Amino acid sequence: MIAQVLAATLALASSQAPVSLSSTGGGPQVSLPFPTGTTQTYNIIQWDPNQLPRIYERSDQLPLTDEELTKLSQAGFEPAQLVKMIEERRCACDASADGLIKLKKAGVDKNVLAAVSRHGIAPNRELELLVTMDFTGESRVAREAFLYFFVDDGDLTRVFSANITDLLQRRNRHETTVDRSDILVARTVRRVQLSGRVPLKTYGKHNVLVVASASPTLTHPSQLTPQERTKSQSYTFDYPRASLMSLCRLTAGYRRDAVLNYKWNFEGSRFECEWN
Repeated sequence: MIAQVLAATLALASSQAPVSLSSTGGGPQVSLPFPTGTTQTYNIIQWDPNQLPRIYERSDQLPLTDEELTKLSQAGFEPAQLVKMIEERRCACDASADGLIKLKKAGVDKNVLAAVSRHGIAPNRELELLVTMDFTGESRVAREAFLYFFVDDGDLTRVFSANITDLLQRRNRHETTVDRSDILVARTVRRVQLSGRVPLKTYGKHNVLVVASASPTLTHPSQLTPQERTKSQSYTFDYPRASLMSLCRLTAGYRRDAVLNYKWNFEGSRFECEWN
């Protein structure tokens, strides 16, 4: 199993990855790795009826990769052996024209290339995203009522949002109460999970920005206020061309405000992806 754990805490003080800012005569300017062109927005609350991601059974042997095929071929494995391995284990390989040319230049036999083309795992076109939101306390509304996360995709910025107030005023399909009490303090957490698919057209490195905001109409990270930018958290993930699974998990934590106990504060987030 290959897992990319990109951050692992819900405490802003210890894990926050703020967006860099630069000061100019016109005030703070955001420096973000997001394109300035077209945006596409999604309301993730509409994901509520969807099924949660499947639990995958792990095989003893993962699919072969381009690098492994090249290494085995250069180590002297016979083409028939490699073809048999691909048939049994499949191949999370780049079976595009450029990918096959690269394998050929590395000395991979033509019969092995044919097996890669025939048995290669289908290219990724989208990833499955599981969003988990934990609310600690008995508050009614959030200080910053909207949760946003932005994903760059070539020249496109994909914008995902959730109206926290609307989410909490209804009974959600995938909602549970988690008991985190200890000897001294009784504490329960209301957990809401939403699952949906994120279309991605480009492979390789992608940037993710997670932030809470009071604005319901954000369409690009450049519209964040300086305070929101400071509290935002950024992550990266490497999107493979092919994989057995494409699952990312975003967890966001909210806690009751210490002064205004009828409100929640956004505490932070965690983001991780798993491909095989």
